[in-house]
Amino acid sequence: MSESGKLTGRLVAAARVLAGVSRDDFAKAAGITTERLQTVESKGSAWINEDDVPGLTQALERFGVFVIEESDGLGAGVRLKFTRQDVKQLLRLETEGGPARPDDVP
Repeated sequence: MSESGKLTGRLVAAARVLAGVSRDDFAKAAGITTERLQTVESKGSAWINEDDVPGLTQALERFGVFVIEESDGLGAGVRLKFTRQDVKQLLRLETEGGPARPDDVP
């Protein structure tokens, strides 16, 4: 989603469900409370407060979802960057093992 794009509660809810992520996990990734996320999602097609957009955008990226903006007379939507299996694998790998270290391979 571009910086100038608009984000609605309905798009956030659709993205979260499409990615198969719980409200708690999505809120944590966005840096907001679960209650705040529930409020955002309940706003429907109303634009999201600009203060919440960076965190929500970060969570969308983390879970491999991007927003398709309105164009050509069609409404906005959401789409997965990865398959569901890819997302599960990425999440598993991110929580595995100790701290990340730079590779020493030339």
